[in-house]
Amino acid sequence: MPAASYIDPRNGQLYPFDQPRWCSDERTPLLVTPGTGISRDDIEPRTRSLWRYRAALPVAIAKPIMLGEGCTPLVQQDWGDLRPFFKLEWFNPTGSFKDRGSAVMLSFLRQIGVDAILEDSSGNGGSSMAGLGAAGGMRVKILAPASTSLAKIAQVRAYGATVQLVEGPREESEAEAIRQSSQMFYASHNWQPFFLEGTKSLAYEIWEDFGFRAPDNVIMPVGAGSSLLGCAFGFRELLKAGQIAKLPRLFAAQPLNCSPIDASFQAGADTPVAREVQKTIAEGTAIKNPLRLREIIAALRESGGGTIALTEDEIVAALRRLARQGLFAEPTCASAAAALDKLSAAGAIKASETTVVILTGTGLKAATTVADLVQ
Repeated sequence: MPAASYIDPRNGQLYPFDQPRWCSDERTPLLVTPGTGISRDDIEPRTRSLWRYRAALPVAIAKPIMLGEGCTPLVQQDWGDLRPFFKLEWFNPTGSFKDRGSAVMLSFLRQIGVDAILEDSSGNGGSSMAGLGAAGGMRVKILAPASTSLAKIAQVRAYGATVQLVEGPREESEAEAIRQSSQMFYASHNWQPFFLEGTKSLAYEIWEDFGFRAPDNVIMPVGAGSSLLGCAFGFRELLKAGQIAKLPRLFAAQPLNCSPIDASFQAGADTPVAREVQKTIAEGTAIKNPLRLREIIAALRESGGGTIALTEDEIVAALRRLARQGLFAEPTCASAAAALDKLSAAGAIKASETTVVILTGTGLKAATTVADLVQ
């Protein structure tokens, strides 16, 4: 097998791993060349974290940064006529699924000599990068919108990261980070491809959770798409390795108020389709222009899944329902639970099937907002 490398999915251009890089020479997003997958014999059973699947990574990480990320609970609950399994990703060390991507990406970057990183985030991405960066002895600077909640900024600062608040919409924080990327390495969870190599551990973990089988359906909240693409890559590798018989169907849940992926998918396109954008309580998925839209649409189609857009009332109702069942989720991921009812009513998922819902982050990140909504 040829050595793994970065690849530009638009033209096939390859780039080696040995030079720190977050984009192509043309400033387009990169991926990592597809992996071959692993078998259950390649899992490290004594490692109680996502690093038990390190054999699936494209390079060997000699000294990974570890805080116990991964191996999150899978809890089955009644939901009307359904009995879905909820994957509780808030049990990751900084409170969200993003620790999977941050741990692998920062471990790799540190291994090739990067000791300081820049990231733009309005929430979980920033706290995850700050926390894992602190664990790895790396300097971290986070650029966040000036409107970001004080609680989220407090978590980032508690880890010792430098915070710069940026006036204007969310996109301006990214633009400012790119402008500063000549001064400090831009380790964006949306741009740097090794982040997806970390989130693909979700697929491997779900496979192991179900006795080395794939579920029928996986539903998740999707903004920039790192959880969805990670699952797509991981399950694709497992299929290639002969470890599962078929891909699970992947479903992307979005708030109707900011649903560019749903707009494109429903229109049969893999390019942007105009749809009005408004404020949403599911702020973690409020990404107007997903960087990897084409790859996200392709992954949904390949799996036979789809998209669902939820109203604010539907998201709030699901948030309240989760809380009444003991699951204190942040509003962003309540959209995935809300999708259960609509997908079931449409016949897209069935009670006889195995369905997993990814709950990406804890309600403690937005406790005041959740408290107001669930009364």
